[in-house]
Amino acid sequence: MKNLNYPIVIFLLIAISLNSCENIGVGQSEIVKSPHLERRGTVTQLIVNDKPWLILGCELGNSTSSSRDYMQDIWPKLKDSGVNTVLAAVSWEQIEPEEGHYNFSIVDDLIDNARNYGMKLVLLWFGSWKNGITSYTPTWVKKDAQRFPLAQTLDGKPLPILSTLGEKTCAADGKAFAAMMQHLKKIDAIEQTVVMIQVENEVGLHGYPRDYSDMANEAFRGQVPRELISWLTSHREMLLPETLQAWEQSDCRTEGSWEELFGTNDRTAEIFMAWNYATYIDRIAEAGKREYDLPIFVNAWIVQPEDIRPGNYPSGGPQAHNHDIWRAAAPHINMLSPDIYLNDFPSILRLYSRSGNPVFIPESRSGQNGAANAAYSIGSMGAIGYSPFGFERDCSQDVNATFCQFYKKMSCIADTVLTAQAEGRIGACWLKGSNPSKVKDTITIDDLHIICELVSSGMRNGGAPQLTGGTYPADAAGYVIVIRQSDGYLFLGSNARVTFLPVDGKGYVGLAKVTEGEYDDNGCWHEGRWLNGDEIQLRYDLLYAVEEGFSGQGLNFGRPEPAFLKVNLFRY
Repeated sequence: MKNLNYPIVIFLLIAISLNSCENIGVGQSEIVKSPHLERRGTVTQLIVNDKPWLILGCELGNSTSSSRDYMQDIWPKLKDSGVNTVLAAVSWEQIEPEEGHYNFSIVDDLIDNARNYGMKLVLLWFGSWKNGITSYTPTWVKKDAQRFPLAQTLDGKPLPILSTLGEKTCAADGKAFAAMMQHLKKIDAIEQTVVMIQVENEVGLHGYPRDYSDMANEAFRGQVPRELISWLTSHREMLLPETLQAWEQSDCRTEGSWEELFGTNDRTAEIFMAWNYATYIDRIAEAGKREYDLPIFVNAWIVQPEDIRPGNYPSGGPQAHNHDIWRAAAPHINMLSPDIYLNDFPSILRLYSRSGNPVFIPESRSGQNGAANAAYSIGSMGAIGYSPFGFERDCSQDVNATFCQFYKKMSCIADTVLTAQAEGRIGACWLKGSNPSKVKDTITIDDLHIICELVSSGMRNGGAPQLTGGTYPADAAGYVIVIRQSDGYLFLGSNARVTFLPVDGKGYVGLAKVTEGEYDDNGCWHEGRWLNGDEIQLRYDLLYAVEEGFSGQGLNFGRPEPAFLKVNLFRY
């Protein structure tokens, strides 16, 4: 037998082993898709590492994420608040301070810290526009209005807003964004810390319905692009009423200028701007997706009650009435998401969920009102997630105690919620003392009407004590989420009382068993007290209750602090 050369054999074995490990790594990265949106049942969900992810978010203040040192004390506060996803701005001016020279240290810092605290990230690309204004572009862009033209007023004055018709601007913005996306794929494709991207922020033209620069005037007088006409024609039966009303100005002509197709009015100017903003941003999104295909959304500065024309709000942005134009122009944008600070949260959210638009709220309120908003959007609208703006500033203060409690409880049942969304076994209500039409709401699941009413004070029917139907503090807010399970119903509620009626109106619904309890971090239920007697008897005026179809019993979430209850029901 010949002697083996052991050093050579060992070297070959190591080389084979290393090559095998490299192949395994490649295979894993190919098998696991990048974060993406997926239709499950009747809802769209965010899939991360092949599993649904529920965003319990916080959008940081505009400048908060620009400094690693500034963020050091913020990360642990957000973690303690129940936040699992941070929405953080990344600006073009920091990424490309000198043309063609990129600095991704701010991105790397955010990813490192998010991983250290077990969180995900949604990066907000502040490039050509932020809140409709141009302020996050590099200095070399700001100083060269000849190369990077600005929008203009009716009398030719330059606005501090980049024109949507600046081809070189769009190319430069897209090039920087694509470079960042290439970097993200290189450092994060396997771990998937960054789960979505917002491109620009609350875009649209301030002050005027449209841009009046020479380029814009020429484009406005020209023909409506064939791509838009083709999309409107092929989707005519599904168009939003706002789109159809504008197009019917010309009996739905398929050729002509903007005013010939949509009329001589501010709405036409807004449609023109919507097409141009959407086209511009889609080019940026497309450039980024070529490098790393993450879900991309744009957010909307919504129309305010006092606004009377486009330009009072940023004209041409992704407001609900412009969605058809954005869909036609921007196929690489996955969601059009509202920033909601107005009081009638449910009505606004329903406008933005039309035509199958996935539901995500990147900016809204925190506090008890924010908890009600989040509960409704996730439980009733199948939302991907919810995010209050600037939450890092007061997340540890008493005003946000109940909001943090809501986030922590939701994080424990996130998998349960996501499965129930996909299977249609979940509902929610939103209750508000300042809105008379919203002090009571009904969730219908299976053969049950689940009546939810804001906590109140008062008496019913000549003095019989009761816990609902009285007076409501104007600032009171409540919510209820209900999930049907194999052994009954799971409730998460705050500031609300819950009663039950049969959908068919036959008989009564009684409470067979009610237990309080908590879920641990692993999603395991730990049962507490069995509730009966005073804890579930909401009404003692039984004759009146029976005449109204109720048993007199119900669930009492009589405090702003959210609580879980598990319920088994019976019919009699």
